[in-house]
Amino acid sequence: MNYLLFNKLSKNGNNMELRNKVKALFKGEEVVEDDVIDLDYDKYFEKLTENDNVTLVGGDGTLNHFVNIVNGKNLPCKFYFYAGGTGNDFFNDMKDYIENDRVLLNEVIKDLPIAIIKGKEYRFINGIGYGIDGYCCEMGDKLQAKSTKPVNYTSIAIKGLLFKYKAPNGRVTVDGVTKEYKHIWLAPTMKGKFYGGGMMIAPNQDRFNKDQVTSVVMYGSGKLKTLLRFSSIFKGEHIKYTDMVEVRCGKNIKVEFDKPQALQVDGETISNVLSYEVRLK
Repeated sequence: MNYLLFNKLSKNGNNMELRNKVKALFKGEEVVEDDVIDLDYDKYFEKLTENDNVTLVGGDGTLNHFVNIVNGKNLPCKFYFYAGGTGNDFFNDMKDYIENDRVLLNEVIKDLPIAIIKGKEYRFINGIGYGIDGYCCEMGDKLQAKSTKPVNYTSIAIKGLLFKYKAPNGRVTVDGVTKEYKHIWLAPTMKGKFYGGGMMIAPNQDRFNKDQVTSVVMYGSGKLKTLLRFSSIFKGEHIKYTDMVEVRCGKNIKVEFDKPQALQVDGETISNVLSYEVRLK
């Protein structure tokens, strides 16, 4: 049996065209639909057999919701992912593994890193953004709560860089080695290469390497210099600017700021965060 898991909130709820496009993959075969958000997963998994297949449809936030529910458990059948979001960073990172417009999830979501934020554990599929990226997500959420118009994150980032975002000081500890930084603009930890809707923040990170995640710190520069070099992140070229970007890899990472900032996990916002930790099991 073919099953579809949709996020009814994806595409701001306007996903009928997306539904029809996904159903076309099955060429007239019977398809059963369920909502990924409201599902009782214990009962759902019990009814599945190894001959079934499930296609999860949504964006990176939908996938983050799913991997935190699964939380490292073995899946009872083949689970696929069809990109139906706006950023689709996971799908972009997995472009070499796409078959029939889908990516097989079963092995990819095993042994994901665990982030500890305000005492709570989260698994993540792409990465954690802490700095102006978290600020942009927080501002975007506020705008979406007031309007159905698409959010212009580029505009938010530029205004934040020039006027509103106050870069904190902080420190980053990678496998026990701590370094301090002034004026931190970005301090993500990445499982994949991409976040933020196409920014290649960690171009050398291999999501299939289960022994490391990547910390990237953009720091120390003034507003104008940071703004001029910010666009280089989309091609992964920012890492050549070693005067303001440092990349470190490891199994255990802790990022601490000297004042609370918004943070995003696979695009899902958490406000007023002083620190986070990431560990690999």
